[in-house]
Amino acid sequence: MRALDEHAITAWAAACVHSLEVLCPAINGINVYPVADSDTGSNLLHTMSGAHARLAAEPTTDSAAAALSVLARGAVLAARGNSGVILSQVLRGLAETAAAADELDGPTLAKALANAHRTATDAVARPVQGTMLSVLQAVAQAVTDPGDLADVVAIAAKAASEALEQTPHQLPVLASAGVVDAGARGLVAVFDALAGVVTGTETQIAHSCEAHTSSEPDTEQAPYAWEVMYLLDEVADADVPVLRRALSELGDSVTVAGDGSGGHAVHVHCADIGAAIEAGLRAGRPSGIRVEPLITPTPIEPPSGPDRAVVAVVHGEELATLLREEGFAVLAVPDHSTPSVEEMLGLITERAAGHITVLAGGESLTRAADDAAGHPMIGDRDVVVIPCASPVQVLSALAVHDAGRRANDDVVAMAEAAAATRRGELVVAAEESITWVGRAHAGDLIGFVDGEVVLVEPAGAPLAEAAMGVLSRMLAVGGELVTVLTGTEAPAGLTDELRERLRAQRPEVEFVDYPGGQADAVLLIGVE
Repeated sequence: MRALDEHAITAWAAACVHSLEVLCPAINGINVYPVADSDTGSNLLHTMSGAHARLAAEPTTDSAAAALSVLARGAVLAARGNSGVILSQVLRGLAETAAAADELDGPTLAKALANAHRTATDAVARPVQGTMLSVLQAVAQAVTDPGDLADVVAIAAKAASEALEQTPHQLPVLASAGVVDAGARGLVAVFDALAGVVTGTETQIAHSCEAHTSSEPDTEQAPYAWEVMYLLDEVADADVPVLRRALSELGDSVTVAGDGSGGHAVHVHCADIGAAIEAGLRAGRPSGIRVEPLITPTPIEPPSGPDRAVVAVVHGEELATLLREEGFAVLAVPDHSTPSVEEMLGLITERAAGHITVLAGGESLTRAADDAAGHPMIGDRDVVVIPCASPVQVLSALAVHDAGRRANDDVVAMAEAAAATRRGELVVAAEESITWVGRAHAGDLIGFVDGEVVLVEPAGAPLAEAAMGVLSRMLAVGGELVTVLTGTEAPAGLTDELRERLRAQRPEVEFVDYPGGQADAVLLIGVE
């Protein structure tokens, strides 16, 4: 086959439905993320079946673009679950690229696959690696040097299969369960079906994705949250990001997916059904509202190691990178920003653990973590937040973390280490102000110890001297270890000079420094 025409699109849709019908029980059996509710296979099948039925009801003889457009609209209208909504956006992305073509040859299909990745990713409020989006990304990257149609579909199917095998390495909950991502497995079937249509070979639907054990959700349990879905019409483009942010404050798995003609499919997991629908009412006209209970999931298999994890939320990407290199899951938040509820829930719920300790590196971050810890979407996880007023206290807490200790004992040890760490800051004043130690003008250096102003130096004063002034006050009551995090405005060589000054004055004190990446402080200082 040289190019995809409307007949090939129809055959592909039918092949997808057939493959997903066969795979449905297996895909349901490995469904652990975002909720282990054993319905991802069913949702994908319902979405694709609805798209295929729409195409059968509105047959096109014009072009592949027309067939894909009908298929995409049908998928948006029939979409169920997060996976179904993402699949509908894959079809929409293909249709948008094909709009000006009667048929899709290899290069055109490659462009369409890249657009499918962008469209699906844009519809998701918080993209997560190890899911359908990872498969789409791998496919888009693999077809950047397209050949003929057969080459493109073969490369796409192979890249999708290889990306599927990587999903357990990207999402801890999948690794713990010993399975690949369910939605990603369904998407691989869709690419395999396309390859089968193009090459004229029978679609290979054999799989190795069965769960080690399979259990149906206990419908006798009370739901801990709800899956809310509806169609939304009459939405202005400017209101879509606003709606997505509003839903992200209610829960997670937020998707707002367009059909290309003004309609949208909305999906969210949340505890407040009314608030989710009201958000839609503010943006447009909801219809087809569907609400499903989310039951506290039963683990597919018991964890092989300690059923606990330690995560952190901090300002500064460089600090976040440092912590990730030490093996901790970290959410990096821009300075002066607060993470959304969905971002915090993702940090917590993507861990394959029943007990999760959250280290929050600032007062606003602590409030966000506390809100997430009490959110119904947490389910039956035990979440403990250790408040830290500064990132240096996060470092102190992680330094004493011991995975071999009992969870409660470890939490106490980390909390005590954080509380015992004195914190200092050196900042550049943004405006004039009155402090306890005198007037500060814009550009002056202001030193803080435990939140209180202890010195003001005029603009242009040596940074190392001002930093040493803060540090001397902190060490006046004792200390054995000084930890410094440098901000984005810290000049090169500042910490080296500070280390030499400290060595000359207090040779018994150990000094370590790391790039922090914070924009609102030249230096953050911790003393233990």
